[in-house]
Amino acid sequence: MSNIPAAAADRLLRNSGAQRVSIKAAIMFAEILEAMADEVAKSAVTFAEHAGRNTVKAKDIRLAKDM
Repeated sequence: MSNIPAAAADRLLRNSGAQRVSIKAAIMFAEILEAMADEVAKSAVTFAEHAGRNTVKAKDIRLAKDM
């Protein structure tokens, strides 16, 4: 089960042009988004730690996203 609500995933898909979205598609999209976000988050934490910080900053997220 995803921490991202299916309604939010549905909204993202509709904002990208989908006219209709099945609940199964919204749930699958939410699960994939969460897996991708988890990868970025882990990398961002690594960048912050490497910089000697406990605080994850926007630049850490940006760097992690670009990997």
